[in-house]
Amino acid sequence: MAEAAAPARRRIDVHHHFFSPGWKQAEREWAERTGAHQVPVNRDWTIERSLEDMEKGGVTQAVLSLASIPDNWFGGDPARAAWLAHECNEYALQLTRDHPGKFGLYCSLPMIDVEASLKEIEYGADVMKCDGFGLCSSYGDKWPGDPMFRPVFEELNRRRAVVYFHPTTPGRCRGLVPGVGGDAVLEVPFDTSRAVASLIVSGTMHRLRDIRWVFPHSGGSLPSLVGRMHAFMDGRRDAAEFAPEGIEALLRKLYFDTANGAWAGAMAGLLTLVPFSQIMFGSDFPYFTAAMTAEGLKRLGYSDRRMAAIDSATALRLLPKFRRMR
Repeated sequence: MAEAAAPARRRIDVHHHFFSPGWKQAEREWAERTGAHQVPVNRDWTIERSLEDMEKGGVTQAVLSLASIPDNWFGGDPARAAWLAHECNEYALQLTRDHPGKFGLYCSLPMIDVEASLKEIEYGADVMKCDGFGLCSSYGDKWPGDPMFRPVFEELNRRRAVVYFHPTTPGRCRGLVPGVGGDAVLEVPFDTSRAVASLIVSGTMHRLRDIRWVFPHSGGSLPSLVGRMHAFMDGRRDAAEFAPEGIEALLRKLYFDTANGAWAGAMAGLLTLVPFSQIMFGSDFPYFTAAMTAEGLKRLGYSDRRMAAIDSATALRLLPKFRRMR
């Protein structure tokens, strides 16, 4: 695929988190109930801090999205998950109105309530005019290829939606390796691969060809597992049903961002899978800054044309609303 032409100086952060008042309250209650640690940067986030980080990192616009959501929307109650997803979406929508030209957004879906998710897709697409839809890599003991979620993905496919996944830590995988600095070090990048594998073996990726799939963190552990997935999955008797053209053919259609992945090894692995025209700038703010990602990419010494693809050209092609922003 040809490299994207260099646009005017611009940087779009497609992995930029926000936290609504309802989300902060739900996390606080969940931490008190379970004894878990409430993350300080979640609690202390403000839109002013977002704007400050964007300016320091040379970011002109950002796509707002939720971070991973622990314990099935803080407890797994479908009705509360539906209410909270809508509250987060309304809050994000107001932020885009308060700061015109600065923010796009991924509409959050509760997922564990399928009917509510279908209603939120309609609201997100028709009312919010969102740039895509934000999901987690797993929900309790279910990954996105589970039959439960089939109606949701069929509707997203009908709307030719951009679907962005943020990895989380499945409950059964918490604390498996003590002392490594939390589950975000290992389980978050591994759950990206679980989500992708689930979408493949369920036939979801092959069947629903109009969804544009986006995964963060330079693919997490996925690039290093491509060979193993090919070796163990392409040879299965049923492979023709879920990947008739092979596993790699499906993986090469995916999009990725660079959030906490602007490292030489991570980017080298990712670039064996997809070209620069399928990679977008991501910061993972507030956990990491846009300046950290920008500096990491600068150290890799990519050409101006390739940096233009990462900074904005890919996002402008995938998220056309940003073409009207200045």
